[in-house]
Parts: sequence; C-alpha cells; structure tokens
Amino acid sequence: MLSARNQLKGVVKSVKLGNIMAEVVVQVGDNEMVSVITRGSVERMGLKEGMPITVIVKATEVMLATDT
Repeated sequence: MLSARNQLKGVVKSVKLGNIMAEVVVQVGDNEMVSVITRGSVERMGLKEGMPITVIVKATEVMLATDT
C-alpha cells in the first residue's frame, strides 16, 4: 500500500542509461510520462522495456492548459 493517490499503470517504453542518471519513458494509455532517476535505481529495480510499471505522481503544483 502507498498513501499517494496519483498512481498510473503503464508499461516501460524505453530506458536510456547515463553514467549516473537514467531517463525512463512510460506509456500510460495514449500518453507518455518521463522520469529521470538514478542509474542505480534502474538497475536495482530491473527496469526493462515492455515491463509493467506504476507511475506515482507526487507534486506540489499541477498546471493546466487549454488549446486556446
């Protein structure tokens, strides 16, 4: 269990490893979410393209935009 309510189920689309950091792109429905985490975290979690994952959003601000 986790107290955060903003949990989105998705699939890892890509993992780009750097020396220290990594960019993880997650497909959530028709949208992509991107997380930048440590390379060590990616390796510990065994993140691989195609695996199911949950994106947890913890933010102090949420911005909205219209098409106009």
